[in-house]
Amino acid sequence: MSRETMEYDVVIIGGGPSGLSTAIKLKQLNPELNVCVLEKASEIGAHILSGNVFETRALDELLPDWKNLNSPIKTKVSKEKFLFLGKNKSLSWPTWLLPSVQQNHKNYIISLANLCRWLAEQAEALGVEIFPGFPASEILYDDKGAVKGVVTQDMGIDKEGNKKDSFEPGIELLGKVTVFAEGCRGHLGKQLIKKFELDKGKDPQQYGIGFKEIWEINEENHEEGLVMHSAGWPLDNDTYGGSFIYHAENKQVFLGYVIGLDYKNPHLSPFDEFQRFKTHPSIRKIIEGGKRISYGARALIEGGFQSLPKMYMPGALLIGCDAGTLNMPKIKGSHTAMKSGIIAAETIVEHLKSKVDLSLYEENFKKSWLYEELYKARNVKPSFSWGLILGIIFTGIDQILFRGRLPLTLKHKHADHETLKPANEMPKIEYPKPDNKITFDKTSSVYLTGTNHVDNQPVHLQLKDPNLPVSYTLGKFDEPAQRYCPAGVYEIQKENDINKFVINSQNCIHCKTCDIKEPSQNIVWVTPEGGGGPKYGNM
Repeated sequence: MSRETMEYDVVIIGGGPSGLSTAIKLKQLNPELNVCVLEKASEIGAHILSGNVFETRALDELLPDWKNLNSPIKTKVSKEKFLFLGKNKSLSWPTWLLPSVQQNHKNYIISLANLCRWLAEQAEALGVEIFPGFPASEILYDDKGAVKGVVTQDMGIDKEGNKKDSFEPGIELLGKVTVFAEGCRGHLGKQLIKKFELDKGKDPQQYGIGFKEIWEINEENHEEGLVMHSAGWPLDNDTYGGSFIYHAENKQVFLGYVIGLDYKNPHLSPFDEFQRFKTHPSIRKIIEGGKRISYGARALIEGGFQSLPKMYMPGALLIGCDAGTLNMPKIKGSHTAMKSGIIAAETIVEHLKSKVDLSLYEENFKKSWLYEELYKARNVKPSFSWGLILGIIFTGIDQILFRGRLPLTLKHKHADHETLKPANEMPKIEYPKPDNKITFDKTSSVYLTGTNHVDNQPVHLQLKDPNLPVSYTLGKFDEPAQRYCPAGVYEIQKENDINKFVINSQNCIHCKTCDIKEPSQNIVWVTPEGGGGPKYGNM
């Protein structure tokens, strides 16, 4: 197929904090560079979801004058709380006893989606070309095997692979360097890690699933600037997770829950655990009488230092959450993603000017505060494999007494898809029906995401073996896709007494959980047509 070709100095895949920071820094260092950013969402920010308490350290470096540039960073953290939840009661932990990594008094409560929209404005003002609605679907290689660019998704293909009247072929975007900044579990990043063995000698990557709702609450319950976290109920001692409640401006709270995808019980439903969490008296009293106005979910990458792949390869760099730069104990990945983008830009400029190898990225990375920060945080996540209580005790020793410098590095022993136990060995969990006031079902929740996909396009959730969900996974694990998916994409339906695995791909909110947690790695997430998926506002 003949395709239009566009050539750039640098092609960046992903319009999140890491990709946009790369673009901005490139143009600051060399305004003559031709730089483009591809974004699969309909607009910058539409697929961005994060808690988000924001540390400005990387932004201070990238745009020191950000306070005078009409940025959306307004609400400074003014108060902090940490609760341990029992089934009906809670214990407030003194914040002065929290490790410094978990203290937020210099940070801001923001919408990361709105920050990315603002960063895109700064990038465009510098001459960066941004193409929303154009997902990169395929990696291009030169005759020596180096990455030379990407192809955008063909538009107007029906479910059978035939061209519709609206067919438009994808475009080849060629770059002297291609930067992959797709976010957690990027589908092209995953291919690069495998092809170039970037994870050789590294621990298995670790993930969580994060849920978020925005509520408008009664004024008497609102404390603008309050940051609150919790651990404990409704999860058991062996399941990693916790909550956040951030009081933003305009009587809004950002309320969410993160559950580690290394959980063992296939009957567990992360979505329903989040809904159940809201019924705790300490949480219910904040949101009761309020209105839920937004919902979203997204996988987040938690492996940290031990699981970081090599981030360079011939012709390309892998940055941000595509690589795994999130700081798990901080519960923050935006500032680290931005710093990884800044380092990428500095490396690329040197590479293009002096022909130095892209391996310079790793050298620059190891000299940065980002490397130091991830190194100090390295033992927190693996310690929770011992359970909540031991994990908290060890984290206190590691982070408070030793400030992250214990003379040992704990290992991640399993990938998340390997941890499920057979369904008949684990207790079933009965979840209460939603009351549609505090708790809700998946259908009404997905409606709030604004998710839409063009009708009659190839299903972007591909099965390596279409028979496996019914022939194996249903019997052994009670088909957990019905529960781990936060959008009701997967169902087991009976037709003439025969079980059938149904994929409602139009519901997909691009969280990538299925690609991570499916026990046989049978589900592969590939990009749908551009502009599909959620349309998050100020998430």
